[in-house]
Amino acid sequence: MSLNVLFRKLYLPSKLLCAQVKCKGSSHIFSRTLWGKTNKHSFGRYSIVHPGYVSPGREVPPHINRPIYDDSQLSNQGYGKPEIKDKEQIRCLRESCKLAKEILNAVGKFIMAGITTDEIDHLVHTLAIENNAYPSPLHYRGFPKSVCTSVNNVACHGIPDDRPLEDGDIINVDITVFLNGYHGDCSSTFLIGSVDDLGYHLVNAAQRCLQEAIAICQPGEYFCNIGNTIEYVARKNGVTIIPAFIGHGIGSYFHGPPDIYHTYNDYPGKMEAGMTFTVEPVVGQGSPEVVLLEDGWTALTVDNSRSAQFEHTILITESGVDILTA
Repeated sequence: MSLNVLFRKLYLPSKLLCAQVKCKGSSHIFSRTLWGKTNKHSFGRYSIVHPGYVSPGREVPPHINRPIYDDSQLSNQGYGKPEIKDKEQIRCLRESCKLAKEILNAVGKFIMAGITTDEIDHLVHTLAIENNAYPSPLHYRGFPKSVCTSVNNVACHGIPDDRPLEDGDIINVDITVFLNGYHGDCSSTFLIGSVDDLGYHLVNAAQRCLQEAIAICQPGEYFCNIGNTIEYVARKNGVTIIPAFIGHGIGSYFHGPPDIYHTYNDYPGKMEAGMTFTVEPVVGQGSPEVVLLEDGWTALTVDNSRSAQFEHTILITESGVDILTA
């Protein structure tokens, strides 16, 4: 979950430079500029998402161990050089990652047209609490819910609300749990009902970007080559990478070094055995730019094109890489 992001806060373009309309049942979005020129973009068949009503965050029982940013206190842990974890730290992280993946699998069995993203939040919150874990997004930098749910043109950090999922939607569900003092983090994009071919292509391309990036990870590999690989795979598949969102080191802290960029970059440093971090590219159909809404979290693509994301927490081992959220 890339909550520690480099947002490009582009509020004005969608309000001042173009008026965007999606006709019901149409597979095109039309953009009319101030100069009267009309552009047609084929992004497939889907509903443009507008945030709905967000209910209050759910309660966490007092016996649940909380991360130190609870009650809006931000963690000061994890900053500096990437942490090399010992066997006990890795054991704890494996447990949190295992639970995060189990909850994500449960969401996959539960999710369908007609349910709301708030109902997904309730499921994730309940399963975390039942397993004595804290849902990491809750209260992190003011985030009001226990999971991120990003539908169609919501690129990242969508807040669960009362909008029912519709046939043809794609939705990323990003889960992080804090168990035994460690965060486990993963996400998947789910297909709701009959998704059009362009939507299928986008989701499959996002999976390939993640898989091929993780495949290069090993001791001695440069961190920057993760982004270089993802950019290459994305271009080969005719999709774009939305660069505002990055992967991150993870452990007893939610976000720390190294920063994992998903585009061509020259971020310094090499991987070493014992390092743990997330890889989580956000792959889009259209513009790489996003608009951050007034809630401070919801990031929409500026052209209302769809995006998809997959994420794993990985461990660099002596001989290669271990996907902890597989």
